Amino acid sequence: MGVQTTLNFEIDGMSCGACVARAEKAIAAVKGVSRAEVNLANASARVTVDGDGTARAVSGALRAAGYPAVPDKLRLQITGMTCASCLAKVEAALNSVAGVTAANVNLASGMANVTTLSHDPAALIAAVKRVGYDATLVRDGAQPVDRNADEARRLGWNVIIAAALTLPIFFVEMGGHLFPAIHHWINRTVGMQDSWMIQFVLATLVMAGPGRGFFAKGVPALWRGAPDMNALVVMGTSAAWLFSTVAVFRPQWLPDGTVAVYFEAAAVIITLILLGRWLEARAKGRTGAAIRKLVGLRPATARVERDGEVVEVAIDDVKRGDIIQVRPGERIAVDGVLREGESWVDESMITGEPLPVEKTKGDTLVGGTVNGNGSLRMRATAVGADTMLARIIAMVEEAQGARLPVQDLVNWITSWFVPAVMAIAALTVGVWFLFGPAPALPFALVAGVSVLIIACPCAMGLATPTSIMVGTGRAAELGVLFRQGDALQALQGVDVVAFDKTGTLTEGRPVLTDITALDGDTEALLALVAAVESLSEHPLGRAVVQAAKDQGLSLPAVSDFAAITGFGLRAQVDGKAVLVGAARLLDREGVDAGSLADQADALARQGKTPMLVAVDGQAVGVLAVADKAKPSARATIAALHARGLRVAMITGDTAATAQHIADELGIDQVVADVLPEGKVDAVKSLQKGGAKVAFVGDGINDAPALATADVGVAIGTGTDVAVESADVVLMSGDPSGVVNAIAVSRATLRNIKQNLGWAFGYNVLLIPVAAGILFPIWGILLSPQLAAGAMALSSVLVLGNALRLRWVKGGAA
Repeated sequence: MGVQTTLNFEIDGMSCGACVARAEKAIAAVKGVSRAEVNLANASARVTVDGDGTARAVSGALRAAGYPAVPDKLRLQITGMTCASCLAKVEAALNSVAGVTAANVNLASGMANVTTLSHDPAALIAAVKRVGYDATLVRDGAQPVDRNADEARRLGWNVIIAAALTLPIFFVEMGGHLFPAIHHWINRTVGMQDSWMIQFVLATLVMAGPGRGFFAKGVPALWRGAPDMNALVVMGTSAAWLFSTVAVFRPQWLPDGTVAVYFEAAAVIITLILLGRWLEARAKGRTGAAIRKLVGLRPATARVERDGEVVEVAIDDVKRGDIIQVRPGERIAVDGVLREGESWVDESMITGEPLPVEKTKGDTLVGGTVNGNGSLRMRATAVGADTMLARIIAMVEEAQGARLPVQDLVNWITSWFVPAVMAIAALTVGVWFLFGPAPALPFALVAGVSVLIIACPCAMGLATPTSIMVGTGRAAELGVLFRQGDALQALQGVDVVAFDKTGTLTEGRPVLTDITALDGDTEALLALVAAVESLSEHPLGRAVVQAAKDQGLSLPAVSDFAAITGFGLRAQVDGKAVLVGAARLLDREGVDAGSLADQADALARQGKTPMLVAVDGQAVGVLAVADKAKPSARATIAALHARGLRVAMITGDTAATAQHIADELGIDQVVADVLPEGKVDAVKSLQKGGAKVAFVGDGINDAPALATADVGVAIGTGTDVAVESADVVLMSGDPSGVVNAIAVSRATLRNIKQNLGWAFGYNVLLIPVAAGILFPIWGILLSPQLAAGAMALSSVLVLGNALRLRWVKGGAA
């Protein structure tokens, strides 16, 4: 039996005592649970568990029972990780803490995202420290400290010191090998024994000074039986240093002909690896540039009206409802509504759209955007973590911390990699010692050290997370937010892109174009319909209301209003039962619409949306509204076709209207006249045969389809429900953002494959070379110094390749 731990967490979905009983039964059935208490009043559970892993089973059992546990999500900043084996150890440590259901560590950012049923940050931090690393909790809404700049500065100084101490050794030892005159000069002046003594002092200073960090982390890792990259460096450099020290002070202990020193190998290895880590830290700093740029958009202060005066307050002190004044050229402090003034606002960092947007009274303003040349007075509607900018930062961070499915395979390989390398190095030394040419011992030492040094799995660990960080950051700059990390991988593999019509491919601002009343009184019909539509939020209805306002019509009183999803509206107007909607509404209510059918069909064939009207069970007229396609819609469809994708449109509009828009834009397939649940069926039909479907929508009625599609893409200007149901959010209302999203997704996955190909190929090819496989053929034996340089170069190449994603063009294939 393991250590007993009590978990306290919320449960969602309970509404009665029967729910409590079912939830308790589900928990109690889990092996390792010794006690389970569920409280309906505060929707919580108190569960005592034995051993590790039980929390996952509890969470799964509750989810299967229909009452999912609501876990805490904590973020930790981890310091001290240098390679993929470090990442694997930290993840294993976090997963071993009671209550943890998932732990995901990102090597590139140094961040750990932990999902737990027991809010105990201290236990998580202690678990990380037990395996040799440090951790600090990142509070909600706080930005993690960017340690890469400090790390780069520290490593820069270490590189300078190590290089200054190593150069004399390198000059004396390697220079003597390359140029015999140098060797003879040293013998005549200093003497070989004194030269070795100087090399011993300098190499020891390199190892004890700039190289101390390798030993501080590598030696404890060896003692724990969990060697990492630092342990490989420790073993390689220590072997070279110890052999050389024996050669200087106790040469009689070594076989004849084997007395030689390798101090330059130890010193050069440490210097080159420090150089590689310095370049790596600088490159890592650039991978998080997008987040820092977004954070930098948040102003430090705001000018707020308080007690009749305008005072400058810290941004964290701004409250919802405050009246804020914004001067020309200033950044808007928080989200709000414009009360007074007019201006053009640059929203490019939020939407990716370069052109400024005109703002007048009543328009929404977004924190972080730049006011143009007008003075504005606004009311704050969202502050702190609730602002759009804060939510964008949170979404980008979550996507950057995501682990794609391919990363699980990488982590499994690297968890076995370091022990395997140590075994290969030991085998290499043995083979050279037994079968190598005389003097065998120095050859065995050189080959063994080279294997240890060249096989660092840093590049493997960095291959995926760096590409994800840079790719999602670049996507944010283009106005594309990947809310789910898996979407980054899924989007590049879609076969079909299906669009909603209204508000997605079209402007969503239709205008009234036609009105026909069977009794000839078009004004009375318009007033009647506008009265009903005034209670609706549908864009088609707003077009009718606007037309009535433009004609100065007074609207009658409405009662018993009801919106029938997918059909239309029903209401009482001046005691009369009024129906307004599609032909299927009148059919459903038993109204004969035959007198309007021909005109409705003719209007639909012109690309207009007919709205049929019935009063007290009699058809009385038809109105038509038209919604223009967005300027970029046709180019977007063409760009998707150019990338080999099929394009569909799924809409509740009539078949004739939908087909007119499809013909205009070049859409391949149309599914029209569908209810919201019909959109789900339409998506499923497109998925038949294994096709991967991305659905793009913006309305509440699109949420089920967004959730059903392989990738749901929401137009950011749409409803919150649609955005919350989506995997990808396009912050602008422009459908061309889909092309940008696919471009970034394809470029990122291509980049990851390149990085993994290099990282694995490098080790597969160079470990045998380091072991000496080429020596019997061409007499080539890789020196430890070259091995260190190649190892450092591999990580830098992976990071450099990932950074190329910062220049992905919007719409590029």
